Amino acid sequence: MRRELFDEEHEAFREVVRTFLAKEVLPHYERWEKAGVVDRGAWLAAGRQGLLGIAVPAEYGGGGETDFRYSAVIAEEFTRAGAPGMAVGLHNDIVGPYLTGLATEEQKRRWLPGFCSGETVTAIAMTEPGSGSDLQGIRTSAVDRGDHWLLNGAKTFISNGILADLVVVVARTTPEGGARGLSLLVVERGMPGFERGRNLDKIGQKAQDTAELFFDDVKVPKENLLGEPNGAFVHLMHNLAQERLAIAMAGIAAAEHLLEITTAHVKQREAFGRPLSKLQNVRFEIAETATECAVTRTFVDRCIAEHNNGGLDAVHASMAKWWATELQKRTADRCLQLHGGYGYMTEYPVARAFTDGRIQTIYGGTTEIMKEIIGRSLLD
Repeated sequence: MRRELFDEEHEAFREVVRTFLAKEVLPHYERWEKAGVVDRGAWLAAGRQGLLGIAVPAEYGGGGETDFRYSAVIAEEFTRAGAPGMAVGLHNDIVGPYLTGLATEEQKRRWLPGFCSGETVTAIAMTEPGSGSDLQGIRTSAVDRGDHWLLNGAKTFISNGILADLVVVVARTTPEGGARGLSLLVVERGMPGFERGRNLDKIGQKAQDTAELFFDDVKVPKENLLGEPNGAFVHLMHNLAQERLAIAMAGIAAAEHLLEITTAHVKQREAFGRPLSKLQNVRFEIAETATECAVTRTFVDRCIAEHNNGGLDAVHASMAKWWATELQKRTADRCLQLHGGYGYMTEYPVARAFTDGRIQTIYGGTTEIMKEIIGRSLLD
């Protein structure tokens, strides 16, 4: 079925993204995976190519384009290329809305030009060693000291944690406030007391730097408060729908690409004197996967269109996130099996997709949390 989501402008942009990947990412990706981090030069190249800050107003150096379909193109092409290590989606679609939607005019002029040029790499720090992403369990605290906040605590599993020049930190500013006693503080590279721990060794997405962050009496200026004091809960809830949709977009794109390369493999690979594609079980596996991908694609595209019109709610974003990522996980396992022993070799894209994609059902809210959100909306 022909997709009706994109216009000619989006397809032209797709070619720009593909050219960028072929020139600036794929030739270096194996080296980045060994190093555990992407070269800063790639971020600067992405900025020059106009891939960063697409939704940022032009006056701050951005593209001034609020059409989320451009983000969908980036998510699809980076996923198809097998290059999740350069977390452009995190930068643009997850951190970006906090800066464009909550920052003061002074903050925008201070942070957004570098955000768009690639000189300033960003991260958001919510998860903690003892509480995961449970907002009520956050212990990182910031005490009001008049002209600054005194920040203490630790975060873990922070994507872009090593490269980040600007980190949006979720900290407790009212001890008795529970999940509603939190604020967003922007910590910048070089602030005394801000330290990075290990670049964590993951089973997949090896090129993506994921780190522990430590804050020991960090003096965060009052002008680095993002949004309202004690308003982090509302701010986070407002932006989570887009974050989960972004993950869903990568999930269905990964499943479709796995189906594509596996279909080609079973046509070429022979067993018992004939192509694997002639075996009934293989045909059934491909048929089931193709159907699941087609149905999921229809729903995710509808969610993208709804989000573009400002109508996507938390429930449908949760549906898209859990369904698309569970499909991605299931498809990766099924396609690896159809590749046989070759599927276990890291030189084959299906092997890397298997490990790179496993995190999808976990970050941005686990599948179980997504189901709880959906169930609560229907039953409470």
